[in-house]
Amino acid sequence: MPTKQITRCGWCGTDPLYMKYHDEEWGKVTHDDQVLFEFLTLESAQAGLSWITILRRRDNYRKAFANFDVEKVAKFTEKDQERLLQDEGIIRNRLKINAAINNAKLFIEVQKEFGSFNNYLYSFMPDNKPIITYTGPHVSTPESDAISKDMKKRGFKFFGTTICYAHMQATGMVNDHIPECSFR
Repeated sequence: MPTKQITRCGWCGTDPLYMKYHDEEWGKVTHDDQVLFEFLTLESAQAGLSWITILRRRDNYRKAFANFDVEKVAKFTEKDQERLLQDEGIIRNRLKINAAINNAKLFIEVQKEFGSFNNYLYSFMPDNKPIITYTGPHVSTPESDAISKDMKKRGFKFFGTTICYAHMQATGMVNDHIPECSFR
């Protein structure tokens, strides 16, 4: 019996970690606020770096940021900030670390206002649903522009339209798997 050939999006290359992320997570719809906060934190840390750099440190980020428990991260103190700056397992950038803590506080405010962070994000989407029509690769869309603009107005850091769009791709708000991808 012939085995079915697997086709992947070209960006994941042949790195096993990248392929696993592509196959099991990227573009899969999630409405879980904890996962949305995890990707908010990771995508913000990724600013100016490659995604594989962050992906390789993901487990370290989980440990450093209380398994992405937004309530705990929002309560991080200056002592926690200093601890994180010494943590070789994450990107030791003071601005990004401070942004993660600040963004956690703002994330909670958005949850209170909208009932969940998911509700907030999807309020920008057509019919409050993911975009599943592949239109080719992008670095931003009108939706990511609107979300990042509103988040910036609310005080979020390291979450411009390009990072926002990457977050949308990662969490399945948009399905950017190429049409022939086995994981679309």
